[in-house]
Amino acid sequence: METIDGFSGAILVTCGGVIVMQASAGMADAETGTVCTSDTRFQIASVSKQFTASAVMLLAEEGRVGLNDPIAHWLTDCPETWRALTLHQLLSHTTGLGHWPELPGFDVNHPGDVRTFLERFSKVPLRSTPGSTWHYSSPGYLLAARVVERLTGQRYADFLDEQVFRPLGMTSTSVGAAPVELAARGYRESQRVDVPEFAAMPGTGDLWSTVGDLALHTAAFNAGQLLSAGSREAMVTQYAPMAGAWGTDGPTIADGYGYGYALGTLSGLPLRFHIGDNPGYQSFLGWLPARDMTIVILCNNEETSLDDVLRQLAPVVLDA
Repeated sequence: METIDGFSGAILVTCGGVIVMQASAGMADAETGTVCTSDTRFQIASVSKQFTASAVMLLAEEGRVGLNDPIAHWLTDCPETWRALTLHQLLSHTTGLGHWPELPGFDVNHPGDVRTFLERFSKVPLRSTPGSTWHYSSPGYLLAARVVERLTGQRYADFLDEQVFRPLGMTSTSVGAAPVELAARGYRESQRVDVPEFAAMPGTGDLWSTVGDLALHTAAFNAGQLLSAGSREAMVTQYAPMAGAWGTDGPTIADGYGYGYALGTLSGLPLRFHIGDNPGYQSFLGWLPARDMTIVILCNNEETSLDDVLRQLAPVVLDA
């Protein structure tokens, strides 16, 4: 594959658990002169949402939560308009809740603390009748993570560490603040972007990880090392069409959404995937079942086009 202009990050492609491509480029930290490698830890943005969904499914398997129960069972202080919303609707983006831009005056570079944000967001009218329409909503996943915290009495970060990361051997994955070592700084127009408030929005896009750990997680998920077959099937079932929301002319096209996963195609092949876009970071994690191929792209340049990266990457790895 030729060098991708402006790409700063790491790429890993595996097939049947065997690495078929591994590449890195650019600066992880321009100030210190540290380059990106396969061990660099990136903020994975909304790729984090599959972990939020897994956390909820782990609790559902224990009978501690019902996916179709109103969230008011656990979030007793939520506003009246949210009380009937269910975890199923939160995880499938069918609550009618909006995304960050739906909050008037919201600044992605200064999102504020969770409590203040939710108080302000609770005054925003629902976009549609709950359960009727797909609309991407990171605030919905913030509510799902708060349900996990209320149920367990733990911080969301601690629950994931104990129940997911450590059992699976994901030693380079964490939640919240940037890791002390090997962390890629985010950039926009060659200027460093620091938005620590996003690290305090659990469940939305707050994970840090490496290409290797995300490939490991995908393999473990598929092998049933984390969830039961029923829970995995629930996560990858299409509940609502996405109506061209993520791609209409390739290389990736999303047809519908499950729990933390979009279901669609890459170059015409069935694909389970998620994309991520945080201040300073871009991410992609996809799995092609026909090839048992996992593709991980983590980038610390906000201006990078993931579509352009995939257009160059797909022919190389799919023809390998």
